Amino acid sequence: MTEIYLFLIIIAFLASVACGLAFIPLTLNFCKQKGLYDIPDSRKVHKNAIPRLGGISFLPSMLIASIVALIVYNQSCDCEQVTVNSWTIAFLVSLSLIYGIGTIDDIVGLGAKSKFAVQIIAASILPFFNLYINNLYGFFGIYEIPFWLGSTLTVFIIVFVCNAINLIDGIDGLSAGISLIALTGFLICYLHEGIFAYSILIAGLIGILVPFLYFNILGDPAKNRKIFMGDSGSLTLGFILGFLFVKFTMDNPNVKHFNLESMMLAYTLLIIPTFDVVRVSLVRLSHKARIFKADRNHIHHKLMRTGMSQHYVLVFIMAMTLGFIFVNLSLWHIFNISMTNIFVIDIIIWIMANWWINKVIVYKGQQVYLSCQE
Repeated sequence: MTEIYLFLIIIAFLASVACGLAFIPLTLNFCKQKGLYDIPDSRKVHKNAIPRLGGISFLPSMLIASIVALIVYNQSCDCEQVTVNSWTIAFLVSLSLIYGIGTIDDIVGLGAKSKFAVQIIAASILPFFNLYINNLYGFFGIYEIPFWLGSTLTVFIIVFVCNAINLIDGIDGLSAGISLIALTGFLICYLHEGIFAYSILIAGLIGILVPFLYFNILGDPAKNRKIFMGDSGSLTLGFILGFLFVKFTMDNPNVKHFNLESMMLAYTLLIIPTFDVVRVSLVRLSHKARIFKADRNHIHHKLMRTGMSQHYVLVFIMAMTLGFIFVNLSLWHIFNISMTNIFVIDIIIWIMANWWINKVIVYKGQQVYLSCQE
């Protein structure tokens, strides 16, 4: 059985790569015809007008790849047929709302309040179908939690992760690269738990990120071969990652066995974008700036002020992400440290890392904090 599922995951991955290689060039040509570009300004890193609709290929590619893999499974295997349950319907309806609002924003532009409202509505659909965080696995001594608290926490986390992935999308490859690492981690987790249908879905999403990263990082803007994901991509990625977090951490004996490691693994995979959003928000509040006002104080902006190029910053943050994963897994498995203490250690590491970056920035003669008016 394991072999057939691994085969299906490979099919989903390759089918999604093929979709991306077909869809992204078509999207680039469409953006050129309609003049849909991300125009550079004082806050943005890029200097050229770049097409911004790369993310519209994410959801179709993922779904087409997953459907292809499931058709192959249903036709070639005498095992139990894969069916669509209410959770999957709720997920797809919610995801469609997020994908739609992101696409509309990329084409005509929307206010932050409108996007935020749709995110809350989309996230609220999941608890309505009884999909919510119901156990914290001992985090700060808390285990089972009631529906009202779990559903509120679920909506908060999904919206939080959705915006964290969106806000860290500031340099080539960063949001997609972080998402690629997180999705690969979730793929391993879901495979280990035997949740194969969602493993195929994850593989389909990983597949589209490969050609996107090629066009995003290596594409030549002079030849109309460079593209950004836009909100249609970053919000879609963020929502899916938030959903995967909730589904994996939910204590449901019908889906997977109770596992104390679930919450720690899921949060570790998203640690960089979520920690960065918290830090940026606290800095804005301390400077009495509007919390949703864009600035140049994210981790990638700070690293670039140390003199790093975009590509070096990308590699550095990817290394930080993998480093946190290695440290947390080591603390859990080798030293038997509790999740609460691991969380505290992660905060200390994050504070020390940012202190070091600030020291380098000062040494380079740059400002540590750029206010929202700059």
